[in-house]
Amino acid sequence: MAGRNARGWQAVFSAHPARTVVSAFALVIALGTVALMLPAASADGSVTSPLTALFTATSAVCVTGLVVVDTAEHWSTFGELLILALIQVGGFGIMTMASLLALLVSGRLRLRMQLTAAAETKSLGLGDVRRVLLGVAGCTLIVELAVGAFLALRLRFGYDLGYGEALYSGVFHSISAFNNAGFGLHGDSITRYAQDVWITLPIAVAVILGGLGFPVLLELLRHRNRRRQTGLRNWTLHTRLTLVTTAALLVVGTVLTCLLEWTNPATLGAFDWGQKLMNGFFYSAMSRTAGFNSIDMGALHASTLLFTCTLMFIGGGSAGTAGGIKVTTFSVLAAAMAAEVRGEPNSTVMGRRLAPHALRQALTVALLGIGLVIAATLALLTVTKAPAEAVLFEAVSAFGTVGLSTGITADIPVAGQLILILLMFIGRLGPITLVSSLALRERARRYQLPEERPVIG
Repeated sequence: MAGRNARGWQAVFSAHPARTVVSAFALVIALGTVALMLPAASADGSVTSPLTALFTATSAVCVTGLVVVDTAEHWSTFGELLILALIQVGGFGIMTMASLLALLVSGRLRLRMQLTAAAETKSLGLGDVRRVLLGVAGCTLIVELAVGAFLALRLRFGYDLGYGEALYSGVFHSISAFNNAGFGLHGDSITRYAQDVWITLPIAVAVILGGLGFPVLLELLRHRNRRRQTGLRNWTLHTRLTLVTTAALLVVGTVLTCLLEWTNPATLGAFDWGQKLMNGFFYSAMSRTAGFNSIDMGALHASTLLFTCTLMFIGGGSAGTAGGIKVTTFSVLAAAMAAEVRGEPNSTVMGRRLAPHALRQALTVALLGIGLVIAATLALLTVTKAPAEAVLFEAVSAFGTVGLSTGITADIPVAGQLILILLMFIGRLGPITLVSSLALRERARRYQLPEERPVIG
């Protein structure tokens, strides 16, 4: 009987690889919670409360960055390393990590592991899995080491930190940045480095690269090694959409941040024009997925918080370390709207016609995300007295796994923190699970019902 039950569970997870991904993330969060409760993980040697440990572990594994305790003050070096390990595992992808280890140890992958790895990395087919796994590992290692080394050198020779301290801080912030986690070793994030372009720019570059998604990074690397295949026309539509939309959102975010906060003495107003542009760009890059901040978040205008919610909800690229509904989802919806306004029967973008099921999936993901954020915001408003705009900002930040906060996270009651934990988990895994489930459920209908058009608008 036990053998039958085991085979039954294996069949369920093999048929729905996304379930395996969700279960693996939940298991790692549970293990991380237990580890963070150990006395050795706290700075004063005490046992961290289960809720604080669960919130921190979820935020780290889901690469969000929201915290209820100060990372540098509450956690010991061992605790910080635990958080860093959870960030790396969560950002890299738990099933991707497991598949890579199996590939390195045995040199082969079983079908079930190939399916789960393909679901998490958005591989085009099972034949791609081995190449994708090695490519993801290579991209991660190269970017994190390069940015970590650059930051370490800057901290050593620009701020006179010891070699060990500079290396530790540089590597920590590099891993946190590339995985779009937003965890920092300072209570003020990186506001102390707001005027140092040699700190803010490398972190922004790491965040942007991680937010593009591994499929885009791997395609860019492949085409870089093929001299004959250069230019946008030879890239896949996914890559082109991701790059163009990311660039557009970065520009729009920078312009709006500078326009709205240019004269605010508590944010950009204290900088010269060059530093204003740099910090505006940095804020634009962070607000879509990362969570580092170089300006006081609590001093932002309500208008800035509102458009930031839009950027956080959109997020970054698919199959990467970013959250949100993803830039391709946003692009597909924008293309559908443009086609409808023009009266065209098909949605087209960059010389390609979009498949109807892609439009349905994009609409489903976006509407469910909106509904989830609204429901969570209403629930949070019933348990906290914080301003509505701050609560909405917190909810969108958790769903988009961004990690930016106006400073109310630690003051939210227990019920509210549990809501945020659930939002972070769904925000990290919801799009993967939902789209995979929709794809598996897709089937051809052998008949068509009579057509009728209800009144719209």
